[in-house]
Amino acid sequence: MLSKPVLVESLVVFAIVLSVHGVVWDRFSWCALALALQAFYVQFKWDRLLQGGGAVFQFRGAANSGLLPASMVIPLLGIVMKERCRAAGIVYFERLGVVVASAGMLLALFLSVLAVGITKPVPTNTCILTGVAGSVIVYTMKHSLAVSEVIEVLEVLLIFVYLSMILLYLLPRCFTPGEALLVLGGVSFVLNQLIKRSLNVVEGKGDPIDFFLLVAVVGVVLLGLFFTVLFLFMDSGTWISSMFFHMMTAVLGLGVIMPWLYRLIHRNPLLWLLQFLFQTQTRLYLLVYWTLLAASACGVVFYQNAKRSSESKKHQASTITRKYFHFIVVATYVPGLIYDRQLLYVAAVLCLAVFIFLEYVRYFRIKPFGQTLRHLLSLFLDERDSGPLILTHIYLLLGMSLPVWLFPRPCAPKGTLSGAGALVPYSGVLAVGVGDTIASVFGSTVGEIKWPGTKKTFEGTMTAIFAQIIAVALILIFDSSVNLNSSYAWILASVSLVSLLEAYTTQIDNLLLPLYLQIMFMA
Repeated sequence: MLSKPVLVESLVVFAIVLSVHGVVWDRFSWCALALALQAFYVQFKWDRLLQGGGAVFQFRGAANSGLLPASMVIPLLGIVMKERCRAAGIVYFERLGVVVASAGMLLALFLSVLAVGITKPVPTNTCILTGVAGSVIVYTMKHSLAVSEVIEVLEVLLIFVYLSMILLYLLPRCFTPGEALLVLGGVSFVLNQLIKRSLNVVEGKGDPIDFFLLVAVVGVVLLGLFFTVLFLFMDSGTWISSMFFHMMTAVLGLGVIMPWLYRLIHRNPLLWLLQFLFQTQTRLYLLVYWTLLAASACGVVFYQNAKRSSESKKHQASTITRKYFHFIVVATYVPGLIYDRQLLYVAAVLCLAVFIFLEYVRYFRIKPFGQTLRHLLSLFLDERDSGPLILTHIYLLLGMSLPVWLFPRPCAPKGTLSGAGALVPYSGVLAVGVGDTIASVFGSTVGEIKWPGTKKTFEGTMTAIFAQIIAVALILIFDSSVNLNSSYAWILASVSLVSLLEAYTTQIDNLLLPLYLQIMFMA
């Protein structure tokens, strides 16, 4: 039987799904409801497999499978993007929304079929429900997608299957099934889009910053796969291996990634990047300000490690200490969102590439900084970093950046969406930077009434909701482009549901919460 926290988490997700489709109802709504219902039942099978050690791969412990909340993210994102772009009359992105929704449903269905297939004895009722949901989804796709779009959806599914087999084998205990669906599903979409756009390059078409994101993500993933396979056959901690790592990184960067980006944007990528970063005086001020914030974050890391050395080897950073980084990230993103979102977009891509590269250096113990990074970052580990990779800081960056990257700019001619949609780029700031941080700080210090079955407190959740409402009011004051058009009740409902999800989910909240808040704001 499902535990109470999982049941409440599922009820919150159902409430979000019904709220979205209460506003946006079309033929895909039936598919989403059928998918949510079958994911709820299959989630129980996944949880039982994880508890009994019967899953095919080693998943992250101390968490449930998270299949239901993860299964609904990509389909709902596609549906709300489709409706927003249809209202704006942008046909290309309307069709892209249809492809995203369809592919997201198939990826979630694949994960469900995998769980049902390895469960012994075979769960008859769950098989029937999964078959019905699959039939509804396939029937709707047949009447909604062109042949080329069906091929694109199948390409995403094929990439996802191969990535899952490779990465879940190479990186045990790093993901739950739900987190694997979100992360690997996202990488599959990015790789498919990059291949598609590389084969159909038209000069002058497409925004260079979009190409920059696609190439950067695919580049760091391919780099990691290459070195993971290579270091299966040689010791990565030697000076020879380290020199080879740095040399091959330069070769792949300058010999593969740069020419690939040049083909897409038709100009020298380095010159374009330098020109973009220093184009205006505002950008120069922002870059100096962000450099100071990055230095302060490094200062926190060094200070906490010095404190550990002087006090005790067993000293670990407290929850409040870890939330310092949330405050720093909020201070980083808010000025960027107000003054120059394109610069924030590119800077976030660069930071993601740097974070992942440094994680490779730490994981492979690349000299001269690999062992030092292992020592410095071990202080900030928590129960979610049970695998060989440390991903919490990367998830924090993704949670803040995804609403900026996924914002449908072509469907917002004035640079912003109407109503609550104007807050979409701020979804990460509100859900993670404000809500999650305030809930954690107040819950751990003054919270007394715990939500049933969890360590989270009622006081923390209520304070988080209140803090996010204050943050929305401040955004209205300082960002003149935001016009909510009296959609305050919807914003309050969205913030409340996502805050309640934060109290009950065992998934990576830095990744999950901003996406759900973005979905609610775009509906």
